[in-house]
Amino acid sequence: MSALNEEDNIIPAIDHTLRALDELGIEGEIIVVSDGSTDNTAGLVKQKMEEEKRVDLLIHDAPQGIGASFWDSIDAAKGDIVALFPADNENYPKETLRYFKLFYDVDMVIPFVFNKEVRPLCRNIISGLYRFIINSTFSTSLNYTNGTVLYRKSILKCIRYRCRGFFFQTDLVIRLIKKGYLFAEVPCRLGTRKEGTSKALSFSSLYRVMRDYLKLARDYYFTAKFKRDMDFPEDSLTYIRRKTDKQL
Repeated sequence: MSALNEEDNIIPAIDHTLRALDELGIEGEIIVVSDGSTDNTAGLVKQKMEEEKRVDLLIHDAPQGIGASFWDSIDAAKGDIVALFPADNENYPKETLRYFKLFYDVDMVIPFVFNKEVRPLCRNIISGLYRFIINSTFSTSLNYTNGTVLYRKSILKCIRYRCRGFFFQTDLVIRLIKKGYLFAEVPCRLGTRKEGTSKALSFSSLYRVMRDYLKLARDYYFTAKFKRDMDFPEDSLTYIRRKTDKQL
């Protein structure tokens, strides 16, 4: 759970996620990454840790990006399934975690928003254009690539490049799909941010997204090992299904 100055939202976001884990009977943990926060985000998480053992905290002294927060928390995570939930309390964790049992069949669960009307028209237009560019560039037909994607942790080991900005989710989804990993797209309901404003549409973040998009496109079209490197971990459903198909 990456947090940059989210003192008004961080505790509700944690509580909603813990409640979803309890209601769905999932053993889990929350690793909050205070990504250079200058407010009391880290202090509030530390207080929460005193009463809840399933909460942990990582601190970046300066903002490193949501992708950096994701990868640092992945390295620290104990579980087999991982996901990044934003600390702005905009998402409903249960909407994504309800699909947990799909990991009996796939290695990645990719949610897409079905109630787009909760977002401003401008945001939906930008999102639609973004989706068109990604699908056109990489020959995919995905509904959404920037949601709270669930991953089998072991499949992330095959990713040698770690995008550290806002583009990290799209970068990771495309790389894993093109390597042949099994995935499922699922509909999820989105809430609305209660406090603060989103950092996703700043000029600096858009610049980094364009830069990382160009790197992914370059790797996809000009790096021979991009799609050829099929070192599936043995606990992945993709490996098990391929092995079974060969035996048949």
